[in-house]
Amino acid sequence: MLFNSFEFLVFLPIVFLLYWFVFRGRHWQNLLIVIASYVFYGWWDWRFLLLIAFTTLCSYGSGILIENFADQRKKQKIVSACNIILNLGVLCVFKYFNFFVENFETLLFSTLGYQLDRVTLDIILPVGISFYTFQALSYSIDVYRGNIKATHDIVEFSAYISFFPQLVAGPIERATNLLPQFQKNRQFDYSKAVDGLRQMLWGFLKKLVVADNCASVVNEYWGQYHELPGFTLFILGVLFTFQIYCDFSGYSDIAIGCARLFGFNLMRNFNYPYFSRSIPEFWRRWHISLMTWFRDYVYFPLGGSRCSKRKIILNIFIVWAISGLWHGANWTFICWGLFHATLLAGYNILGLTTKHEHIVAHNRYLPNLKELFQMSLTFLLAVIGWIIFRAESIIQSIDYFASMVNNKFFDSSALYGKIYLVFGILLLLIEWVQRDKQHALQFPTSKPFCYRTVRWCIYYTIIIIIALCTGASQTFIYFQF
Repeated sequence: MLFNSFEFLVFLPIVFLLYWFVFRGRHWQNLLIVIASYVFYGWWDWRFLLLIAFTTLCSYGSGILIENFADQRKKQKIVSACNIILNLGVLCVFKYFNFFVENFETLLFSTLGYQLDRVTLDIILPVGISFYTFQALSYSIDVYRGNIKATHDIVEFSAYISFFPQLVAGPIERATNLLPQFQKNRQFDYSKAVDGLRQMLWGFLKKLVVADNCASVVNEYWGQYHELPGFTLFILGVLFTFQIYCDFSGYSDIAIGCARLFGFNLMRNFNYPYFSRSIPEFWRRWHISLMTWFRDYVYFPLGGSRCSKRKIILNIFIVWAISGLWHGANWTFICWGLFHATLLAGYNILGLTTKHEHIVAHNRYLPNLKELFQMSLTFLLAVIGWIIFRAESIIQSIDYFASMVNNKFFDSSALYGKIYLVFGILLLLIEWVQRDKQHALQFPTSKPFCYRTVRWCIYYTIIIIIALCTGASQTFIYFQF
């Protein structure tokens, strides 16, 4: 079930009313969430439910076994390892089996002139499998580390794994944050619910107006890169940069806002990344839940930054190669990951990884020249990375960059998507003004926003814009991951 579908507009109010007015008490509300989440997820294909149930039972059982072997560290390690292998095994079969078979055949046999009967699986990639698998793994790892106690309530654990607002594309929640919220009674909070609706509205604007319109232009002209001027190709790259941000952060806004309707606080997933002053800062602000997951469960166990400079660089490349592969079974994703690993390694070698304590232009309306240059450079590097990410193959990405350089660059006769470029810029300007807030519709209490009439004028304006300017319906980009 898609957030931007008629079914969801019917589904959400029904679940909301049942949750607060019929299913009283924590246990019954958790049970409703499980039922609603399975309906939400099974809407695509009921067979997907078997996989999420398998992941849930494996991780739930491993947590209890780890707790039972409290004084036997070796057995705890075996149980934790088995759960990791089982869950990653399922993920690899559905997401990477064909990729590895094809590359193995090419590497070892086709190059030597031999032809093999390729064994491949004609299977559908379950929506969101990477997200809920990582969420389940974090639980069992945290139980093993002693960061959280194992839960014995299968209903609350199932609700944690399958919570429908963030099930398909995150944020990837930690058990230490979300699971305790299922373990306590919840009271309806009007102000929290209203703020959730505001954040959902902003997410829908980003997705339906900016992302979907940019997608229509990018999808139509991307394959014509041999014929288009260099500047037009660059603009297409910028449009995709707006598309992927508004698509993914729009989903996160809807998910976080939706969760607040039910009394839950999900972690922030985007913190205005295109206002970053460096690539390290960009990755502290983009897909925060995944980046911190890799930091805590891959980078730190490898040694993190508490080792030699050479080992730090190696750790960065390992993490980003895995991150690229997480995004999909295609060499373009791996190259995209290694591209950013190279940038991050360069920043590290030059000692430019200092964490900025405040958001750019703190307590100022405009950035200074240094900040403007830093943001522009970071945005340009992000555009280059997203072009690699969007390409269907490494050859296409190389050809795309070659065409951008070799074709008549400043010919603007075929400049497509100008209006949608303006949409993206206007959205970023609004977010710039609100960059110290959790989301762009979190209004200050000062005038004129303290007046209900002003706020409702803004809401209705956004609704009208969505009604008039919604692009052709596009699936959320991160559903494929």
